[in-house]
Amino acid sequence: MQHLVPAHVRYRPGGRSPVPPARPPARPAVDAEVLAVLHRAARALLAVLPELGDRLVDLLVEREPAYRAAVETDAEGVRDEVRRSLRLNVGSLIQPGELREDARRCSWAIGRARAEHGLPLDALLRAFRLGGGMIWQELVDETTRRHPADARLLVHVAADVWNFVDDHCAVAADAYRQTERELMWRKENRLRLMTAALLDGTARIADLPATAAALGIPEQGRYAVVLVRLPVGRAFADVRGQVRLPGLGVLWHRDRDGEGGYGIVLLGDRAQDGDRPGRGHDDGPLEADADPGPVPATADGRGSGGAGVRGGEHPGAHGPDVDAGEIARRLTAPPPARVGVSPVVEGLASIGDARRLADTALRACPRSGGTVVLEEHLPAALVVSAPVLGAALSERVLGPLLRLDLSDRDVLLETLTVWLASDGSAQRAAGRLYCHRNTVLNRLRRCEQLTGRSLTRPADVVELSLALAAHALLDP
Repeated sequence: MQHLVPAHVRYRPGGRSPVPPARPPARPAVDAEVLAVLHRAARALLAVLPELGDRLVDLLVEREPAYRAAVETDAEGVRDEVRRSLRLNVGSLIQPGELREDARRCSWAIGRARAEHGLPLDALLRAFRLGGGMIWQELVDETTRRHPADARLLVHVAADVWNFVDDHCAVAADAYRQTERELMWRKENRLRLMTAALLDGTARIADLPATAAALGIPEQGRYAVVLVRLPVGRAFADVRGQVRLPGLGVLWHRDRDGEGGYGIVLLGDRAQDGDRPGRGHDDGPLEADADPGPVPATADGRGSGGAGVRGGEHPGAHGPDVDAGEIARRLTAPPPARVGVSPVVEGLASIGDARRLADTALRACPRSGGTVVLEEHLPAALVVSAPVLGAALSERVLGPLLRLDLSDRDVLLETLTVWLASDGSAQRAAGRLYCHRNTVLNRLRRCEQLTGRSLTRPADVVELSLALAAHALLDP
């Protein structure tokens, strides 16, 4: 018997048409008789297709709530879709060679359209099988009514007809899943672009309400930006997976170099609390992404640099008491990560400024790792903001000391650094350096001689402190 549908064939739009299987060997005469009965019944159905299409739509509305909603919003579109599918599929039973590809393209288009409209895949597949069952029943009824003696012959094509239905279900499902992946990628990519625009400071003011709605964050919230750099070899996924900020919602985004990530930290929602800084954004949609990936964070983020908001363990722990210093105290990251924390800013329009300040804070972070809050390290931030001047200052003030033998130089630099960190107390510095107080004083006198600066003159102490910061942060 002639096969109505080639086995294991899937249609791909834009690609080559499926190659039909080799012509089957000659069949007994009964096959031709069976096909003649099938074709006769199918031709009779073609004459009443509009009526069958309306019946199928009514049946879908009755049995499939998802299709009921689709008909309510676009009744004519659904009816045209059903009628076109029935016309091509019934026609394929009569002329498989001529209409097979058109029928598959139609099923592909339906799968794609229903995915774009958000119809569940299981509802789509049930609709195809419901339509297949209706056509089969009509074929049987038509033959029984007009040629009852031939009805028994349709048993021989039942398997082929249902294989035909299953094949079109597979085509529609393939189209649906591919479209679903494309839509998810577009969404995640859109979220990534929105997040990148916020961090770059290029987001238009008019777009901020839409951005806030898409990302699930308030337009007039209180925010800070953290920049996390993990050791070489760690990926952006490690940032999202290993950096923790309990109690705070964070929107992560891959940095340009791919060596770390920015976190937009939500601290509260001004719109909810009026003009008072106060309660946190308790009921916002802070949830996992959407990496790339939008991701969304995305999205594969499903992928490339993804964006996604991750809620903390205690989503209500926002408020005026959560400042940049509190962020640093809550943040945990695998050592030797380097983290820069910006000051708190108001509103999405200021995220770009916060990102630039987080960049500066990270540059002020020691190579050994740690977390730097910009507001607590402003002198060092000034130095790294003007690296050429910082290097010049380091050379001018510390030059003679830096040209000593390595061991001698490191001892003096460490002593001077620890003495400054000990608020100028030689006794406390000696305790930290595990040496005698007089040893500290002797080393400090030598530093004064080499640099030409006095540790009793405030202006000289400021110069030495900045020069040490420049040497620690800027020298290779």
